[in-house]
Amino acid sequence: MENRIIELLKESDALLTGHFLLSSGKHSDKYVQCAKLLQYPDKAEEVCKVLKEKLKDEKIDIVVGPAMGGIIIAYELGRALGVPAIFTERENNEMTLRRGFEIKEGQNVLIVEDVVTTGKSSLETIKVIEENGGNVVGIASLVDRTGGKDIGTKLFSAVALDINTYEKDNCPLCEKNIELVKPGSRKKF
Repeated sequence: MENRIIELLKESDALLTGHFLLSSGKHSDKYVQCAKLLQYPDKAEEVCKVLKEKLKDEKIDIVVGPAMGGIIIAYELGRALGVPAIFTERENNEMTLRRGFEIKEGQNVLIVEDVVTTGKSSLETIKVIEENGGNVVGIASLVDRTGGKDIGTKLFSAVALDINTYEKDNCPLCEKNIELVKPGSRKKF
């Protein structure tokens, strides 16, 4: 099934190759722009069916997607699972629930992301869920870029990709003078 997910990423031009500046400050030779895949509801639905199957043994009452990347995939997975889908967002640089969303005491909550690399947004969302009395089931993601690193909770992903990352001072792409691009903004540095 992972081959099919990679095929969907390629078909939608979501799997990019080049020289990318990541939000961590590191550089990479590939970048996954899941929004390119998620613009196609049929492809999003197909990926969520894969995630739904991987989650079949979990008790989930509600899904929460950290803004921005987790919103669409949380909605689609919520629909596939038949549970509500909400999102967290930053307010004054802190992850929070807004817009009247709530997590009830004791609810089993699944965090849903497009891509998990370090799990930073998810860890901030875990804090919000726990502060509201929810039980974190784990994290579901379209793409797992953790490289097998433990992120402190269960991770369910449609596909795991091994993508090279480099410190900016030790980047072979910089040494080759390959143009550096910040994904999303497509800015050159």
